[in-house]
Amino acid sequence: MKKFYLLLLSLLLAAAADDGDMAEKIKLQNQNVVKAAASELSKELPKRVDRFTQLVDIAADGEMLIYTFEIDAAPKSDEEIIEEGAGRMKRNVTAGVCATSKRFLQSGISISYRYKSAATGRELFRFDIKKSDCALLR
Repeated sequence: MKKFYLLLLSLLLAAAADDGDMAEKIKLQNQNVVKAAASELSKELPKRVDRFTQLVDIAADGEMLIYTFEIDAAPKSDEEIIEEGAGRMKRNVTAGVCATSKRFLQSGISISYRYKSAATGRELFRFDIKKSDCALLR
């Protein structure tokens, strides 16, 4: 009976080690996917989004894909832009990312949308979105 329990314990420890290896493999795969996506998507930049916003960079940081936008809403100040847009933009950006990047999010890849002022270079907004944020929209 002792041999059986030792065998069972050995199998459980081996399975746990495999789970750790699998998690590490998935993490590395996600990092490679993020790098490849950033490299491919960056080829089309800069890209005008609307009359105030331009997508200027797409970068990889581990398992996060980072989109950087510039906002040029002159003559508005950075403070006015932040005050007028923060709440509205967070919900809209999160909903958009959850709809268009569902596969990335479900795989454990997060998406960051960063908005900076074209005039000052100051970061105006940052929305880091992960899978669990999408559930909060319902």
